[in-house]
Amino acid sequence: MEKPGNYIHRLRQQYAEKMIPLVKEFYNNISGNKENISLEYCSHLNNHIFSKLLIESRQRDLLAQRSTTGIHKDELVFFLNENNFKNIASQGQRKSLLFACKLAEFEILREMKQAPPLLLLDDVFEKLDDLRMKNLLAFVCKKNKGQVFITDTHRERLEKELSEFVDEVQIIELPE
Repeated sequence: MEKPGNYIHRLRQQYAEKMIPLVKEFYNNISGNKENISLEYCSHLNNHIFSKLLIESRQRDLLAQRSTTGIHKDELVFFLNENNFKNIASQGQRKSLLFACKLAEFEILREMKQAPPLLLLDDVFEKLDDLRMKNLLAFVCKKNKGQVFITDTHRERLEKELSEFVDEVQIIELPE
């Protein structure tokens, strides 16, 4: 477990170094710089040697009948104004963070592949206030050079909101 665990941890650290500033930037753009968002990649391996952790947790692992330490316990922790995000965030803030993470992944993929990937945004208008929604659409419609699919349950709303940002859209309506 040690060699692959260390390898995965190293790749996650590198990915987090790219992703964290992008998530912050996109979240700030979506929210209109109203909130201070921060992220942290948390792993037992950040401050400890994996082989020592495995030895130290062996008895606990045997009792629990599972591994209690390692990369499977890693997580990204989000903070809003220095408080744990999941404890205080509104639904709109949660949706903003979801889109910020998705856009950060999009940018990383675009850079790696040297071409924009397909961007799918599901239920953009749900839970976002007008400012957040317009800031998000401004990026995906004006600054993004790739193909975007946006789902919504209200055709008229979608047409109206997109008309502010693009001249041509194709709407595919599915029968009920």
